[in-house]
Amino acid sequence: MFRSIRIDAVLIQAVIAGALSFAHLHDLAEAAGQSGWKAWAYPVSVDLLLVAAWRRLRGARRDRSAWTWFVIALVASLGANVATAGLLDLDHVPAWLRILVAGWPALAFLGGTLLVHQPTEPTPTAAPAPAASADPAPVIDRPDVADDGPEIAPAKPVPALPEAPASVPVVPPALVDHARKVATEHRTRTGTDIDTATLRARLGIPEDLAGAIVAQLA
Repeated sequence: MFRSIRIDAVLIQAVIAGALSFAHLHDLAEAAGQSGWKAWAYPVSVDLLLVAAWRRLRGARRDRSAWTWFVIALVASLGANVATAGLLDLDHVPAWLRILVAGWPALAFLGGTLLVHQPTEPTPTAAPAPAASADPAPVIDRPDVADDGPEIAPAKPVPALPEAPASVPVVPPALVDHARKVATEHRTRTGTDIDTATLRARLGIPEDLAGAIVAQLA
């Protein structure tokens, strides 16, 4: 367990801050009339309530009760640190502060008990689907029972819809004129009419478009 604890600046700063806060709470409790071991128990009570509320918040962010006790413990800790910063005469502690310090154990006990024993809402789970029966229900053949119902003629097959004719590409007139010049040059050179593949290769156009042009030149 100790091997997993890594000593770094953040851990040292947390230990120092915790020790100072612990000392301030002890000084305030001692000034309010809590002497001996009781003065040392007050810082432990405040810090444990703060930790218990924070652990509760980690599991349920919307828990209003956990937020309430977290704020109460945080105010108690911050209040003690501010009170011992010279703003309060620790030799003449007011009566209301003595009452708060004396009543803190009961308040901390109530908060800790509610945080520990408060039930958590279970996560709803979907009901399992019923298992399908492996054996289908048997079909009982009863020849003695006559079937007087009307005979249902088989449905006539639906005739297939005629296929839509393939769309003929639209050939621009300028492309037709250019193709006619290419076809004339090909006929003069070879003595034969130009075919679709040759026109497609010469003009670099799709095959369907070349076929449509050859059909117009014929």
